[in-house]
Amino acid sequence: MIGLNEPSGPEAPPSHVTALTPQIFREGGFLQEGLGLDHRPEQAQMASAVAAALEDDEPLLFEAGTGVGKSLAYLVPGIIRAMDTGRPCIVSTHTIALQEQVEQKDLPICRRIFSAHPSTARYAEFKATVLIGKSNYLCTTRLAHALAEKASLFSDVEFAELQRIAEWAEKSEQGIRHELQPPPLPEVWEMVCADSSGCSRRNCDPNSCFYQKARARLRTSQLIVVNHALLFALIAAGGARAEGAGPDARGVLFPDDFLILDEAHTVPEVATQHFGLSLSSYGVDRSLKSLHNPRTKRGILRKRGGLTGAALVERALEASGKFFAAVEVSLLAPRPVARLREASEVEALLEQPLAALQKLLVQLSDKLEDGRERDELLEHAARMKSIQVSISEWLTLADQGQVYWAERGGKRQTIVSLRGAPIDVAPELRRHLFGRGVAVVCTSATLALAGDIAPFAHRVGADDARTGIVLSPFDYERAMRVYLAADVPLPSAAEARLSLDVIADYVSFCVLACGGGSLVLFTSYADLRAVAATIQPALAKAGRPLLIQGESHSRTELTRQMRSLGNAVLFGTDSFWTGVDIPGTALAQVIITRLPFDPPDHPVAEAQAERIREAGGNPFNELTLPEALIKFRQGVGRLIRSQSDRGVITLLDARLLAKSYGRLFLDCLPQKEFTRLTRDNRRERFLPFL
Repeated sequence: MIGLNEPSGPEAPPSHVTALTPQIFREGGFLQEGLGLDHRPEQAQMASAVAAALEDDEPLLFEAGTGVGKSLAYLVPGIIRAMDTGRPCIVSTHTIALQEQVEQKDLPICRRIFSAHPSTARYAEFKATVLIGKSNYLCTTRLAHALAEKASLFSDVEFAELQRIAEWAEKSEQGIRHELQPPPLPEVWEMVCADSSGCSRRNCDPNSCFYQKARARLRTSQLIVVNHALLFALIAAGGARAEGAGPDARGVLFPDDFLILDEAHTVPEVATQHFGLSLSSYGVDRSLKSLHNPRTKRGILRKRGGLTGAALVERALEASGKFFAAVEVSLLAPRPVARLREASEVEALLEQPLAALQKLLVQLSDKLEDGRERDELLEHAARMKSIQVSISEWLTLADQGQVYWAERGGKRQTIVSLRGAPIDVAPELRRHLFGRGVAVVCTSATLALAGDIAPFAHRVGADDARTGIVLSPFDYERAMRVYLAADVPLPSAAEARLSLDVIADYVSFCVLACGGGSLVLFTSYADLRAVAATIQPALAKAGRPLLIQGESHSRTELTRQMRSLGNAVLFGTDSFWTGVDIPGTALAQVIITRLPFDPPDHPVAEAQAERIREAGGNPFNELTLPEALIKFRQGVGRLIRSQSDRGVITLLDARLLAKSYGRLFLDCLPQKEFTRLTRDNRRERFLPFL
């Protein structure tokens, strides 16, 4: 965890946030007069609501439609509050890309706003730090050790990669993994990254270690920008209490901080992933082979563990292979995901080998003086214990509030994972976020259902939070046309192949009929690949680049390519429904191939549905449908990103017309008028802007 300056205490200086914020955002205020930016009443309303929640240390759930300018509406009052009180403001976004957007685009505007008037000039001196997960940073201390111990740790190929990392480190300013292209080999990066107890203030020079430099910046920053995955990983590791705060002290990550969560509609899903259990055959294998790799005869134990250490690791590797194979045979033979409903009969084969390894690692560490090497041995010992505990919990279904399952994954479907997650994440969020005595602001363009935020509030454990909604200022009647294909067969089992063929035909027609770029959203990789294979020749003939999620490039890189190419067709699934920001003609059409219902047979959804049913409720109405509506709104929201944008939404799921719930989806559209298409009339009726 990361230390921070002491909390300001009960006698903290007064804050001017509720007085200054309206002056900045009102018509003719500092933002409009000083910078020439548009006055947006919706933005002013949101900024005042955020300022009041921060002043009163109360939770706030606020939906702000696309184009409101919500980033400035929470950053400006957040910075004022932090600088006035000396309390850190934590801003959490959904992705690293959005963190970078806050840093590179929004914070410079904040400085200009504050500099525009003498009464706010001092706030322009705020200090901000963007923090990502510890494993993303290079630790120069561990790098130096790896270079010195190369013979015992690396093969020739791995050492060549280590040298490439060392050369990059000489030039890098931040030492962050994604700066290094092509990406480093995982097994080599693992030995030099900061995600180790060996990287610490005691062992590392803060002037050279990239992670320790980030820590140093953090201790003097008023604003700290994280992402949701890191936020919940740090909370799971203890949060403010791990920073020395007492059990009753205020604060989420640090003593007496306050928190703003952007893209907050993703919080329940991210939190569910981090408040559970996750252990894979690949991870266990990597942990053991970092101690001793039987093939290369290299590893941490080569120097001190001797033949005994090597033998213990090889025994554990053999037990691990047998254990995960038994899990696969007993649960995963017929399907890739299977829920564990009762205590497993799979034998805990790893318990004794891991216990013996843990004992050896502790014994070896006891022979060393305090320092990096001892810390790392103790860390590996703790990891062996953690694996034991996770396996025991999973085998015995130890927590009745969790659902447990196994899944098969990886490119070759050979990785077996043991998983667990809370059935209801609201109590965890109430305990770790909304019950910490500080302001927690959640904002997104999609928190409400039919104008009601109460369902989201209940889901995240913030039933008593303040709420607010402001609509988008965009003129959707002018900017958006909506087309609905009425003759696509319903996606039943009997019509699945025909339905997909018709979808492919529509995608091909609509993409080729529309200039600029098209984002085609799918609900499964199988559908995505099938449609891509069908229409790729036609796109190639027309000179339209086809970008496909999951083939090679990252989500961030695919988005960048689409933005730069101008006429690309991007096929994406789950993660592309939200957070994609491509203004202008590079995204002139969004095609939604199917309504985004999550599979009801996933163990978490299944367990949640059972709980709702037991309480006399309807799982489809209370769980499946609300989640699909929010995701649908997010997908539609990818299209219009600025006042000048114009574009087309094309919907290829006939359930919108055939099912009673279809009207709920259509009511979510910001442009209420739509045109029905069929394959007979589409050439005359489909009229894109480009």
